[in-house]
Amino acid sequence: MKNTLSMNPNPIVQYLNKHPEQLTKEDLIRFIEDHDIEMINFRYAGWDGRLKTLNFVINSHEHLDNILTAGERVDGSSLFPFVETGSSDLYVIPRYKTAFVNPFAKVPTLDILCAYYDRNGNAMEGSPESILKKAGDTFKKVTGFKFEAMGELEYYIISEDDGLFKADDQKGYHESSPFSKWNNFRTHAMKLIAESGGIIKYGHSEVGNFTKEGKVFEQNEIEFLPCPVEDAADQLLIAKWIIRTLAYQYGVTVTFAPKVTVGKAGSGLHIHTRVMKDGKNLMTQDGKLSDVAKKAIAGYMELAPSLTAFGNLNPTSYFRLVPHQEAPTNICWGDRNRSVLVRVPLGWSTPSNMVHSVNPQESGDIVDFSDKQTVEFRCPDGSADIYLLLAGLTVAARHGFEMKNALDVAEKTYVDVNIFEKENKDRQSQLDKLPSSCVDSADRLLQQADIYRQYNVFPEYVLKYHADMLKAFRDKGLIAKIQDDDEQVMELVTKHFYCG
Repeated sequence: MKNTLSMNPNPIVQYLNKHPEQLTKEDLIRFIEDHDIEMINFRYAGWDGRLKTLNFVINSHEHLDNILTAGERVDGSSLFPFVETGSSDLYVIPRYKTAFVNPFAKVPTLDILCAYYDRNGNAMEGSPESILKKAGDTFKKVTGFKFEAMGELEYYIISEDDGLFKADDQKGYHESSPFSKWNNFRTHAMKLIAESGGIIKYGHSEVGNFTKEGKVFEQNEIEFLPCPVEDAADQLLIAKWIIRTLAYQYGVTVTFAPKVTVGKAGSGLHIHTRVMKDGKNLMTQDGKLSDVAKKAIAGYMELAPSLTAFGNLNPTSYFRLVPHQEAPTNICWGDRNRSVLVRVPLGWSTPSNMVHSVNPQESGDIVDFSDKQTVEFRCPDGSADIYLLLAGLTVAARHGFEMKNALDVAEKTYVDVNIFEKENKDRQSQLDKLPSSCVDSADRLLQQADIYRQYNVFPEYVLKYHADMLKAFRDKGLIAKIQDDDEQVMELVTKHFYCG
């Protein structure tokens, strides 16, 4: 029988010959002992969305067993603004399926993502990974389906200009070396992400490429494959940490910021989603987009204004969401069109055998690739809180299934044209618009809060703190005030350069 894990790049999975979700404490102990692992790192996301670390030196078998069984206490008030100092003790409990060998540690080290638990031994209801888990579990309970997602992680690498083989301005899409300078960095990052559990689809250079003040700005993208929504968030969190740490080692700067300068392409964090049942993709039926897909899309249309509160978290986010920049401003969806909020990518709904046409020596069998179909939510960017964004999208998809008029909403918000062309002004005026500031997003989040609170997925206090954080930017009307003042825009960009 063929070993389906023999090519898995994660050395833990390959050595133990088990899928990650099957890993036990004893499995990890065996790997640690057999590979002379000396340290354990607990990892978890804080309120700022960044990866936190707690280090352990293994001093005995009993000590290791205790770490992996009991977890450890942490100060929750230093990690979350809504945790009071007087009752701040939280537990971080390792999630074995997330274990990976730290690719940067000089001492052999095993890293494990953790879940937060309160002093009573219950999952902390306001922690990001707990909210996402509740969203996924509720989606399955309400619909009978599983929700899957994956991200397109865009970033800029900034380095000194050597004056050689300059790529054309804003035309770096899929460029190769030597015009693309950082292909080796990207492939190095992809290797480390894959070895750490990330399921990668591909990587490439992106559109953004320009020179400014002696620096080369080169945009790249790493795209993942669909997987259970909780795993998708874990993979993006680890990937951002790996890319930043690798950049530090290379001596270059990396940013996931939505805008890096005036008049150039910003970086998004497009999220693809699909609905599954018993391993089958339900997004197409009889060669067309299914009603299941349209209901999920209707949920995205309905909650789009408040989803920006999780996916677009600083004022520069809204300098990216402007017309004619391949970023959405209108709440609509369509096929192929990159100016819509939800795009149905070039699909695989029609069985074909293109490979036979290109390679006549291959068989002429028609192959059905409809399991590849996703829909793409295009407004989030690198400032996003990954766990809350994916939780929000899961809630929105579930809400679509609960809406009595979901198919009508999907029909009314579908556009089959470039919405920004002059002849489509009437159609454009009929569509709702995305918020244009953090303050607007916060207001829309509070207006739609009941949907997020339903089934106790999002705690009310988390939504309030999140809205207050956004309102503190006081950026309502900011774009109109400073969009023509490059100096003020760049001050804002610099302030939020290392967001997310």
